[in-house]
Amino acid sequence: MKEMSLGVFVLVWFVVCGCCLSKFVVEKNSLKVASPEWLKGVYESSIGNFGVPQYGGTLVGTVVYPEANQKACKSFKDVEIYFKSKPGGLPVFLLADRGDCYFTLKAWNAQNAGAAAILVADHRTEPLITMDTPEEEDALADYLKDINIPAALISKDFGDKIKKALSSNELVKINLDWTESLLHPDERVEYELWTDSNDECGPKCDNHIEFLKSFKGAAQILEKNGYTQFTPHYITWYCPEAHRLSLQCMYQCINYGRYCAPDPEQDYRTGYDGRDVVVENLRQACLFKVANESGKPWLWWDYVTDFAIRCPMKEHKYNKDCANEIIKSLGMDVKKVDECIGDTDEDVENPVLKAEQEARADKGLRGDVTMLPTLVINNRQYRGKMEKNPVLRAICSGFQETTEPPICLTEDIETNECLVNNGGCWQDKTANITACRDTFRGRVCECPVVQGVKFVGDGYTHCEASGALRCGVNNGGCWRETRDGRTYSACIDDHSKGCKCPPGFRGDGVNKCEDIDECKENLTCQCPECKCKNTWGSYACSCSSNLLYMQEYDTCISNDVKTKVSWGLVWVVILGMAFAGLGGYAIYKYRIRSYMDSEIRGIMAQYMPLDDQVEVVPNRVSQAGI
Repeated sequence: MKEMSLGVFVLVWFVVCGCCLSKFVVEKNSLKVASPEWLKGVYESSIGNFGVPQYGGTLVGTVVYPEANQKACKSFKDVEIYFKSKPGGLPVFLLADRGDCYFTLKAWNAQNAGAAAILVADHRTEPLITMDTPEEEDALADYLKDINIPAALISKDFGDKIKKALSSNELVKINLDWTESLLHPDERVEYELWTDSNDECGPKCDNHIEFLKSFKGAAQILEKNGYTQFTPHYITWYCPEAHRLSLQCMYQCINYGRYCAPDPEQDYRTGYDGRDVVVENLRQACLFKVANESGKPWLWWDYVTDFAIRCPMKEHKYNKDCANEIIKSLGMDVKKVDECIGDTDEDVENPVLKAEQEARADKGLRGDVTMLPTLVINNRQYRGKMEKNPVLRAICSGFQETTEPPICLTEDIETNECLVNNGGCWQDKTANITACRDTFRGRVCECPVVQGVKFVGDGYTHCEASGALRCGVNNGGCWRETRDGRTYSACIDDHSKGCKCPPGFRGDGVNKCEDIDECKENLTCQCPECKCKNTWGSYACSCSSNLLYMQEYDTCISNDVKTKVSWGLVWVVILGMAFAGLGGYAIYKYRIRSYMDSEIRGIMAQYMPLDDQVEVVPNRVSQAGI
């Protein structure tokens, strides 16, 4: 039985390696040396595929190279060496040599000794590789899921230089920078998860299922609100044509050896086979396709988490009937999913799985996908622990600054830098307005928009309201004061920006406007008889004796003369109107009488000649004289 298991294992690796002659990308972060002076510069380091890389952030620390246990394969408690930073001091990065034990064990020992990160120096001159977790048979160590510090592999040459500086008692200060490890071009993150439905591969499978369950809520929030575009993928391999009729291919492949997966138990005579895994992977890919076409791609998360709970291999429920019950419970069409799956026994290509095999190949910066699970964010492979918070942090680092969703700004994901000294940005404490805006990568000083009013300025030392409605928000940042029921303001709504003291005041218009004493400065009430009294924001002029003040002429006139002239003018107007009325009435009566006389005379002239008319006798011709 052991030989059979080994034979299947060898075949699987033959199939896998047949597809692995391709591009694998080593994901890197920037490492900047701040001291000593001769070592300053930017160096490359590869991100370990375990622990918690601080995607979108930085970590500054000092390097320590132990005198003993330099490969960090033993616990440092045995030699009483600890690397916890002192109060107020920088974190400590442990430098360890490569070799003798797994990378993960080195990181675990460094973490237990208090180190904030581990730098592993390569033991030979070669291109950087990706530090991964042990293979399945060695992955039973409980500590794997508890590694929480970032790990980076550095070149042998760089490691030797650090050791040289430390041997000379020089302080080696390093900044690990992950801000550009993932692309962040716009306001939406596109990410894909290369996964598998096999649940019998040990701790890796168990941890992956736990990740799917814990991350489902965050993934659905991001997807439903349009913040992300998610796509699941599945790795399959093909069986070489010469071996397609072998038992190994028949039990591990569908569609005549075109799409294969390793046997879960590495023994095709017991339990489930690789072909069962391929069929379920195809079902999950088809379910996503149908859900995406219906506008609900997030249903994939409900299905895969429910399937892991309700249809596990160990309970012998890993089958089509159990899967269809879940599909129906989600309100999806089982028939459409089955049509997408097609006939897995036919000697034909499956369009869905064929597309999956093509998608696994290199796409620019991403490189080929060769590990399961693999998370790809904005076309770059994620490295680190597959847990909710580290993965969400990495996805959040893929958003352009100031466009990240609220879920990325929670306390357990990032630190709000605006809470300390307002991030060094402009602030109006009176109105509780600030230019500090928290983002996933840090803070930006950007003049805000408040109640539809845009503030303009550099965001660091100065911001002022602008636009037509600016006076409605904190009075546009201008001076304003009320006394004795009277209010004056240095803000005018029709100004695009700026503050100007109102008439009667002088000052900067922002902090202060002082009343102008028009009387002392001889700005008004200049006539000899005038008396001036200053008021807040204005003044009052008066005249002595019976004189009246005329403001428009800045002069005093007699109160009596003004009265006489006024009453005389009134009588002139009244008499004029009376005469005009009488004259108009006389003209009216005359014209009416003349009109009546002419009408009467015309009528009488038709019946009798009037005295002043001469009778006219017409000429007549006698007929007798003709």
